[in-house]
Amino acid sequence: MEREKERHLVLVHGGGHGAWCWYKVAALLKSSGHQVTALDMAASEIHPKQAEELNSISEYFEPLMEFVESLAAEERVILVGHSLGGIGMCLAMEKFPKKIAAAVFVNTWMPGPDLSLLTLSQESRARRPRVVESDSDSKIMTDESNSTQPKSSMKFSPEFLASKLYQLSPPEQDLTLALSLLRPSRIFGDEQMSGENARLTEENYGSVPRVYIMCEQDNLLNREVQLSMTQRNPPNDVKLIAGADHMPMFSKPQDFCSYLQEIANTYY
Repeated sequence: MEREKERHLVLVHGGGHGAWCWYKVAALLKSSGHQVTALDMAASEIHPKQAEELNSISEYFEPLMEFVESLAAEERVILVGHSLGGIGMCLAMEKFPKKIAAAVFVNTWMPGPDLSLLTLSQESRARRPRVVESDSDSKIMTDESNSTQPKSSMKFSPEFLASKLYQLSPPEQDLTLALSLLRPSRIFGDEQMSGENARLTEENYGSVPRVYIMCEQDNLLNREVQLSMTQRNPPNDVKLIAGADHMPMFSKPQDFCSYLQEIANTYY
């Protein structure tokens, strides 16, 4: 890839994954001269917490919030949020808008001041593949030590990963890697999607340029939901990666990186 002026991109993974899932994208961006930070969210990859220890979605995204807060006053970054990672990106945009040059939403929910996260969660759930009912090897674990507020987490089965997330990604390489490194992902209920932390304003969140990236063969997040989001809450740009599954960092890393380079050049 042609070397560009250095930008700082911060990569936020989806549920159950970790910083490891960005290894192809991070290598390509670094080879072009960019600074790249891939973070582990709480209870992900090498982060010491367990999923059942998380009390809120805010706790899950603490590593992202702490990192953005730690940036120098004059430093700005481009956030790239994939799948569940897009929610954390929204929280950072609302709290630290001046530190974020642009936000890239990849196969994820994109709420806004007039489109709540709770609404998107409910719409997506209504159209989502039936993970557990249709696949007995997917596991839901419930911690009932607190009887008034039990906590549930889920770990996807190999069959679900192969058919819904990684169907176009190299199975002998990236699916095998995922099966070795995936951790249970905390399931956050509607109360987590409608609290004060989910409130987004035009003054903060709305001041950050947004780009939405869809993948042509995403089998997890329904295309109609994604198109509806971009129509009701229009971003600055919408891009499509042809021939990519839910994990474009594995199935189409070069095309994905080309878009990230273009976005960095436009908004940084």
